[in-house]
Amino acid sequence: MSRRGLLALCLLLTACKRNASAPETGDAGPPEVSSVKAPAANASPAEGADVASRPVQPLAVCRAQGSSPLDAARGYYDGGRFEEALSCAAQAAALEPDLAAAHAERGVALAALGREPEAQLAFARALAIDPGDSDALLGAAHLYAVQLPSTRERDELGTLYAERGLSQPGTPPELIPHLALVAAMAFNDLGQSEEALARAAIVLAREPGSREALYERALALFELCRFAEAKVAFQGLVSDAERAAHAHQHLGLLLEREGKWKQAQVHFDKARSLAPEDFPTPPLPGEDAFRVDVARAVSELPVDMRGDLEGVPVTAEELPAEGDLLANQPPLSPTILGLFRGPPLGAPCDGTETPCRSVVLYRRNLARAVRTPAELREQIRVTLLHEIGHLRGEDDEELAARGLE
Repeated sequence: MSRRGLLALCLLLTACKRNASAPETGDAGPPEVSSVKAPAANASPAEGADVASRPVQPLAVCRAQGSSPLDAARGYYDGGRFEEALSCAAQAAALEPDLAAAHAERGVALAALGREPEAQLAFARALAIDPGDSDALLGAAHLYAVQLPSTRERDELGTLYAERGLSQPGTPPELIPHLALVAAMAFNDLGQSEEALARAAIVLAREPGSREALYERALALFELCRFAEAKVAFQGLVSDAERAAHAHQHLGLLLEREGKWKQAQVHFDKARSLAPEDFPTPPLPGEDAFRVDVARAVSELPVDMRGDLEGVPVTAEELPAEGDLLANQPPLSPTILGLFRGPPLGAPCDGTETPCRSVVLYRRNLARAVRTPAELREQIRVTLLHEIGHLRGEDDEELAARGLE
């Protein structure tokens, strides 16, 4: 298997990990060179002692066996020998510091070893030297959109790298489906489902059996409220061991929307049995208790926000109505936690809404977004703040920038 093929395989094997919980930062690992910089003269005693006592673990000498260090690194990577690949990639980078391919090779080896902070720097250096290096673009896109814990900023960075790789005429054809898959995953995580659907189509046009792309397509169809198509797509994934839990969960969501509560619960239970960490039992309060929680959250808002809500009813519903979801283009996600209806404060009403403005919170979606009753109460508060932001005229991007996604 070629080095690029193995990189793509590693990408696919780790695709399901993109939402896994992991520390934001970690140990950067041992230094890649054997020399150690002395502590700065103005370093504190504690800082100096830390550097002096840290064990030095230099990389092994690259055994190129007659090849160039870069070719040897690629060969070791193909064989799954990532430590040796890193040693030879580091030597290649030392011999030719301005060779983007050497830094990209360091990046993929470091990422394979789970040394993400160092991989980030290696990819950044490769792309600073050559912004169009295809391997660095794919490696960086995968690192940010798949390997690291998902955040909006990382997903956006992953899409930028993947889209750059897709748009370049010089990108090797064999990398196109892998770049498109990363882009589809990141776009879905960002809620940009039309773009995700288009990128999944690129993959499936070249690899019709790609289970990863079929899953991203199913997810995008669901988010776009194309429910009949989404149901067929998820039914085709229940036999896929890696994606069965998510397929059952979405089938439950789809049946729930049809009012088929018992059938939906069968799928929810199956998803929970397959992936209890991903799909814990939601802390679903009764309808009356939920309304009490919502009323309490409103009463605890700051005075100015309560003033803005004067005359704006805040109600509780089970799930978003299809009409509300389809009133926007692209449609709103079926899993939204709340909704503001009407024009922002100060804008005239057009007569289509009665009352002119209102806020609704969705009991089942909110309960599924948390793990404990305390978290539910906090999420109700945050959702209210989000909808009041819309009431005041803020859009989703502005609210996300303030931490109110």
